[in-house]
Amino acid sequence: MWRSAVVGRVALIVLTFTACAPPRPQVVEPVQVGPLVRPGVPQDLARLRSQTISNVAYHLALDLTDSTWVRGDVTIFFERAPGAGHLVLDFRGLSVTDLFANQTEVKNAAWVNGHIIVPEEHLLDGPNMVDIRFMSPVAAAGASVVRFVEAADSASSASGGDTYHYTLLVPSDASQLFPSFDQPDLKAMVQLELTMPEGTIAVSNAPLEDSVSLADARWVRFRPTLPISTYLAAFAVGPWATWTDSAGAVPMTLYARRSRAAEVDADTLLARNRRALQWLEEYFDHPYPFEKLDLLLAPAFPFGGMEHPGAIFYNESRFIFREPPTLPERLARDATIYHEIAHQWFGDLATMQWFDDLWLKEGFATYMAARMQDALNPGTGAWKTFYLQNKPPAYRVDATSGTTPVWQALSNLDLAKSNYGPIVYNKAPSILKQLNFLVGEEAFRAGVQRLLRRFEFDSFTWRDLLEEMEHASGRSLTEFGERYILSRGVPEVEAELEIRDGVVSALSLVQRPAGPLPDSDATSWPGRVRVRLGYANGQDRLLPIELTGDTTLVGEAVGLPAPDYVFANDGDFGYGIFLLDERSTEHLIENVGSLEDDLLRTLVWGSLWEGVRAGRVAPDRFVAAVLRELLAEEDEQIAEFLLSRTRVALDRYLDESTDPWRREFEELLVQGMDAAGDSYDLRKGRLDALLAGARGEGALRVLEDLLAERRLFDGAPLAQPSRWAAVRTLVAMGHESADSILRAEARRDATQEGARQAFIAGAARPDRDAKAEYFRRYLEDASLNEEWATASLSAFNHPEQEGLTLSFLEEALSKLTWIRENRRIFFLPQWVDSFVASRTGPQALALVDRFLAETSDLPDDIRLKLLQARDELARTIRIRENAASQG
Repeated sequence: MWRSAVVGRVALIVLTFTACAPPRPQVVEPVQVGPLVRPGVPQDLARLRSQTISNVAYHLALDLTDSTWVRGDVTIFFERAPGAGHLVLDFRGLSVTDLFANQTEVKNAAWVNGHIIVPEEHLLDGPNMVDIRFMSPVAAAGASVVRFVEAADSASSASGGDTYHYTLLVPSDASQLFPSFDQPDLKAMVQLELTMPEGTIAVSNAPLEDSVSLADARWVRFRPTLPISTYLAAFAVGPWATWTDSAGAVPMTLYARRSRAAEVDADTLLARNRRALQWLEEYFDHPYPFEKLDLLLAPAFPFGGMEHPGAIFYNESRFIFREPPTLPERLARDATIYHEIAHQWFGDLATMQWFDDLWLKEGFATYMAARMQDALNPGTGAWKTFYLQNKPPAYRVDATSGTTPVWQALSNLDLAKSNYGPIVYNKAPSILKQLNFLVGEEAFRAGVQRLLRRFEFDSFTWRDLLEEMEHASGRSLTEFGERYILSRGVPEVEAELEIRDGVVSALSLVQRPAGPLPDSDATSWPGRVRVRLGYANGQDRLLPIELTGDTTLVGEAVGLPAPDYVFANDGDFGYGIFLLDERSTEHLIENVGSLEDDLLRTLVWGSLWEGVRAGRVAPDRFVAAVLRELLAEEDEQIAEFLLSRTRVALDRYLDESTDPWRREFEELLVQGMDAAGDSYDLRKGRLDALLAGARGEGALRVLEDLLAERRLFDGAPLAQPSRWAAVRTLVAMGHESADSILRAEARRDATQEGARQAFIAGAARPDRDAKAEYFRRYLEDASLNEEWATASLSAFNHPEQEGLTLSFLEEALSKLTWIRENRRIFFLPQWVDSFVASRTGPQALALVDRFLAETSDLPDDIRLKLLQARDELARTIRIRENAASQG
């Protein structure tokens, strides 16, 4: 009955009322719009609502039987403080058809700037109820409800053409789906009803409560959730395959596309999520806070995962392996699981008050993921993984003029997308590791547990976190907060060693800001580190040191025998770019492979690489050291690091001197991928590096032979996705048969993933017209899934095609604001990195600098993102110039 009534009203409203053109015809005297009703969710509006609105609940009914829009009805229950004024709701959907306040139709409401304003004369002090009927969009990209249609020629003909829908509301897109108070601190109970196509299955935050078959559809109702933020509300609908784990106290079901059911390692995924949940319950001393935990492998999902309480969505492509994965790939999948499970407490149970503190949830989730890897996967080198995945990307951004503090001021929630990036995801967990080392394990854990108890189903700020840590440790953390949370930048730390008569006469640690920060608040950072004095023929000495000021004297070292090297951040507890002094560099670049401790070896390789980036170590010398050790390195994660950094050095830092090094590198990769006695992980890592980085004729012939099955890997023909990696490189390098190779592989792999990979490979074509068509689709094709576009950007900007793609740079820069406003969180930084940071030439730098100088209206958040990439490009040019002059 409700459904047919809504259809009639929708037909009228589509003709008479649009989201950007209020008022509606039935409005008699629209309410006057105040200064708080600006586009987005201004912080001053959010603060006012949090002071005057409480006890919010939503009853949300949605009709998903049409594939292009959602018809909906939301009833919002809330309590209102006396004198609160007009009610301001957030809504950026397609249309509003009816609005009732306390069961009386409201005819003088306004809908402007993405807000619905209900005049205060319709409202009560205390409990209120507002009911709104509306429509919202469904699309392959750019909408809160994502539509994914499986190709009819996919691997399973029975499921060809299946349609799947899922929501993605973070950080402030709940208001694109339904009228709401779309801010994180106004948590609410949400009860969801869905009318959906027959034969589909729905998953949401809460357990299913009721289900009824209709004539051509199915109606379902879920129980009310516990209080959650609007950005965490979620549902997914489709003909999912399911697997259930009933082993624990918390019900757990895994959902995936039925066409890929045979590829899903369901038992492993369920077990990993279950073990993570149990471990966190013990660590936090707090039971899992929600009623159930469902896991969804979402097709073409633009993130690695999303932590909706009770219904985590994971990226399907990253969770289904089409060939045996390497250890780094397995650890990356585990890290995503651990990260999203940790969010059930940090982010879902206790939530940051505003997105200026986004780092709280993301930093904690990543840090706790490392602790889980250490506990649940012993022997995998969790802190080695932590360093490799977090420190380099954090240092890269934090040493630029475009960096930001960990706490990022945010005047409007529609800018929250710009707060995502390495500072939040990589620096934040790094400073939490430093905080743990600073206050001690017992105090850190006690502070975390107390914080969660104090703010369960509530919101908190970084000051609340430090308050709990101070309470637990008895230590003032004021300076820590000022330097690591409120200040921009990263310290560059170097040991200065003096030796006299074979013993240490002085040792000091000197700090200075790394990178161009003329207005930096900090010139030194407090902290606690462990200094290692290394002896090739003796016992190393470890000295715990508190960093104080620009220069810290290490008095404990005086009188000790002269070390072969000094490493100032043993164990990787400090946050900073720790550079090796000249004496240590000379010893370690020749002897790094002999360091038995794998974490220490990782950290030393990392410091040598930072020396390359700082202009202290010639890139060809670093490459020479890698090539000397490459096939002898037995640690899979270190080997992957060395392979990736060597490719960067060859592709970006070396010029005409590259060829001999590249030839030797490619020969070692070919030799190493078939090395008898080496692990599959090591050999597969070398194969992957060859598939992605082959440039010479000999290496490209190996790729041809692998595709033609004239050459085998691991005793078998090359499998997917390795075949697509080979195709992509051959296409990028302009192989004479590239087009036919691409077409043949697309026929061979007639799956939806095959179509995705073919799209990515096509972006690598060294053809101006082909590039132009891809560029147009990135910006104009509403049917192009955003994840496909994002995944193809590096192929579009292949390092061997810089001269070709340079012609797109100016237009790519001109679209930055549009991209931020119309694409998901991670698209803009990847766009900037691909079009700017990955380049090597001064002409590109000149174009970027001119754009920055001439574009006075460029929003500050976008300017900072561009400066991050611009400074990386400038660094690359400096390294290349130095390498050329030294060569």
